[in-house]
Amino acid sequence: MMNNDMIFYGRRVLFLGAHPDDIELGCGALIAHIVPHTEIRCVTLSDNQKNPALKNLVEEHYRSMEVLGVPKEWVVLGPFETRRFPHYRQEILEYLLDWNRKFQPDIIFVHTKADIHQDHGTVTEEALRAFRGKTVLGFDVIRSSYGFFPSFLVEVSQQDVEKKIQALAEYKTYADKYYFNPEITRSTLIRNGAICERQYAEGFDILRIVGAFGCREMLTACES
Repeated sequence: MMNNDMIFYGRRVLFLGAHPDDIELGCGALIAHIVPHTEIRCVTLSDNQKNPALKNLVEEHYRSMEVLGVPKEWVVLGPFETRRFPHYRQEILEYLLDWNRKFQPDIIFVHTKADIHQDHGTVTEEALRAFRGKTVLGFDVIRSSYGFFPSFLVEVSQQDVEKKIQALAEYKTYADKYYFNPEITRSTLIRNGAICERQYAEGFDILRIVGAFGCREMLTACES
């Protein structure tokens, strides 16, 4: 029996973030939900290592992704300097074009357009250029977005929620930051779930959706 949920799937799904922690903050529960079922890459464009206060951040990022179930070889840290992404716009575009060629993702998750951080905004703008013809969805990083409202909601389980909270707990560097508070994480997922009448959901905005309409017979054939 079919339910009322729209089913979407990507053979290869690409998650893009500007800095370590962005992808987990915006997509952690979704990643935990889909990583057993599809091939993903989590590409962060800066390792933030020019700041000596963040010397442990790379290892915390790897441990966080491990909690979500992402193999280390699927986690990539890029070469760009934090807070200077607008200066490297062309290089970032070429970097993302290379990812499009070699990974050929079906779906891309990147920062919402409502994010005002200069690095986050640059990644999103260049991703929309690099991945023309692909579905692109925007995730929210609460500390730097204004006016975000999720228009694409993906149901996740309580186990996915707990994994996201555990993954963020690996960032000891940011333990005192309000946006790492487990109750904020949980309440955001509950609120997203309430919007779509589910217990929990990860929320995104739609930057581009590319699809084809299928009939019930086609879905039945795929399920059999």
